[in-house]
Amino acid sequence: MKKISLYLVALLMVPALLLVSCDRGDDITDENSVAAFTLLKDHIVSNDLDIDNILTNPDGEKFVVAAPADADLDAFLSKYHIIDIRKNTDFLTNHIQGAKNVPFTDILTEAASTSKPVLVVCYTGQTACYATGLMRLYGYSHTRALKWGMSGWNGTTSGPWNNNIGNDADGHSNWTFGNAPTPEVFADPVISSFSTDGAQILMERVEQVVAAGFKTVSGGEVLSSPSNYFINNYFSEADYTGFGHIDGAYRILPLTFADGGHSNLDPDPNAQVVTYCYTGQTSAVMTACLRVLGYDAYSLTFGMNGMFNSNQAFTKNQWGADSNPKSLPLVN
Repeated sequence: MKKISLYLVALLMVPALLLVSCDRGDDITDENSVAAFTLLKDHIVSNDLDIDNILTNPDGEKFVVAAPADADLDAFLSKYHIIDIRKNTDFLTNHIQGAKNVPFTDILTEAASTSKPVLVVCYTGQTACYATGLMRLYGYSHTRALKWGMSGWNGTTSGPWNNNIGNDADGHSNWTFGNAPTPEVFADPVISSFSTDGAQILMERVEQVVAAGFKTVSGGEVLSSPSNYFINNYFSEADYTGFGHIDGAYRILPLTFADGGHSNLDPDPNAQVVTYCYTGQTSAVMTACLRVLGYDAYSLTFGMNGMFNSNQAFTKNQWGADSNPKSLPLVN
């Protein structure tokens, strides 16, 4: 009788132990997810990898560099390891002397193959800026993007910018000139990692974002349905009202993880956090940084130039006005 009682007790304990085990497993996963963002954020802040240091590295180099003057061409070409991330067919048609055609997904391994600073080249400068942001986060801090891409190098290759400026925002019902809404405060994004090392988490996250490709949205899409997005206008306060802006757009600038500016961005996995600037190039870098940190971030392509190129508030960075293609040589 005593043995039968012991068997019954043991049988009753098995399901209880299973339930306890399952509960603990779920709790550990949640705790690791929350900790991963904090570990990642603390690492980038303490290692000069915050957004401001990606936009301008500790040596004072901005993320973009303009095509050189004719007299400086030889020095420019010898300084950089140039990787051209356009389609192979377009690369073969014409490219910069010495450039190497590299798929976007291979940018990290290509950067490891040279001791020179890397110059990334694309059609318009936007994808190259996205790549530059990711490469700087990965440790290649002297990487830069060719401003305006091949469109700024030669008139022969300027079609991608010439054909994408527009003025849909002029007179649009969702274009306003009022003050910015008061920023809200949100929780941190949730990211998952098996690692507890901030440096390792950063490597993993950059590699994942590179593999996923450049995430963009057009100005027309956001203008027609601004309530579908969390929009951040990356302009000065004077330009926010001077240019006008998409209805409901916040103005969160400066935006760094050290100052907590990220807490004003919606961390929902489906929030569609859209950043826009004048040319789509700064917003590409911002988007790269935000995606690595776990935001559902997108860059508005061609920026203000794509939505309202004729805006009278432009003083610089206006394609077709102060910004035009040079006549630098091409090879094939």
